[in-house]
Amino acid sequence: MTDRPLAGRTVIDLTTALSGPYATLLLAGLGARVIKVENPLTGGDSSRNNAPYLGADGLTLARQGDDDMSVSMLLRGRNKQSVTLNLKHPKARDILAGLVREADIMIDNYSAGVTARLGIGHDWASAINPRIVCTSISGFGAQGGPGSGKAMDTIVQALSGVMMTAGAPGEPPVRFGLPVGDLVAPLYAVIGTLAAVLRADATGQGQHVDVSMLGALTSLVACEPFDAYEKLGLPMRTGTTVPRLAPFGTFPAADGWFALCGPTDAFARGLFTAMGRDDLAADPRFATRDARVANAAELHELVASWAGDRPLAVVLDLLARHGVPAAEVREPGDAVRDPLVLEREEVVPLEHPSHGRQGDLYGTGVPIRFSASEAGLDRPAPGLGEHNAEIYGGLLGYSDDELKALAEEGVI
Repeated sequence: MTDRPLAGRTVIDLTTALSGPYATLLLAGLGARVIKVENPLTGGDSSRNNAPYLGADGLTLARQGDDDMSVSMLLRGRNKQSVTLNLKHPKARDILAGLVREADIMIDNYSAGVTARLGIGHDWASAINPRIVCTSISGFGAQGGPGSGKAMDTIVQALSGVMMTAGAPGEPPVRFGLPVGDLVAPLYAVIGTLAAVLRADATGQGQHVDVSMLGALTSLVACEPFDAYEKLGLPMRTGTTVPRLAPFGTFPAADGWFALCGPTDAFARGLFTAMGRDDLAADPRFATRDARVANAAELHELVASWAGDRPLAVVLDLLARHGVPAAEVREPGDAVRDPLVLEREEVVPLEHPSHGRQGDLYGTGVPIRFSASEAGLDRPAPGLGEHNAEIYGGLLGYSDDELKALAEEGVI
């Protein structure tokens, strides 16, 4: 653990659900000590109540035993320590202040203004520990947003424009199955947090890092010049192919789908040879890149017709032998069991804290490899408040009697 990049750093994790916990999961995998603060009155992180659950009897849609744990928490809680603290209780701030003195980072994903109302924002924290970096992930940023100001992944996808980049023209909006709004923001939050920590190391002064889900996802939409395409009459939504690149897209074989990326002259010639149509390389419609784009519909129809009655394995073998970038379109369950990503620990098996590996379950690893450091998620998720004694007693010095009294008062 000591050779992990963030070894020796302490993170106070005030997050719940997905966007915040994914950020702190990455920090934990990089070696930080992540102290997850959970509300004892609500059962802790909302992820603890997400079906399905894993326990002694395997996967179930409803809890069967006291130690059954949500698969969401099994995944998002790894390498973290859990303490309970009711931040609305008058005595909670003193306890949190003790954690702030020990921490390098504090992260929340409350709606805008909540930390200020609770009196635990960056101004308060920096008065206790000037070096602390406080990171907030919210739907719309620290200034708040439209309506209630609350944002769920689907709301952010809708507002970002990303739903109108998938599917074909005239089709309804397409919600991405992966919660990209919830998953992009924490990546930027981790980048911003680590940058601020480096700055704090140099200056002795921490700062507030403010990341919005809407801004993070919309910034990625803006990486592609959709406005320019629209002005030029090119479709923004192109379905299974990309007419401005040809041959390019996804196509059906007899028993599955494959993705093909062959926009260069060399790749196109390889495709034509694989198809047994070397003559197409000299065809004026397909001889140059611009010609292939101008005649993309015809070219893609030829590809689909060639592949449609051939087994997927045969199609992929022919394309590979002729140097054409192509791959099977996998089901998620097959993708996360790829031997390569498992070997690199970019995906890792999930374990129940009491029952070990129950069922064939996998979750995200830390998809970063270092030449002289380690990273990984190798400790199971904690039970609610599992580390109260270790953190409040061992780290902050509260006695057993004090902890018992705080529990009885509903503080922890």
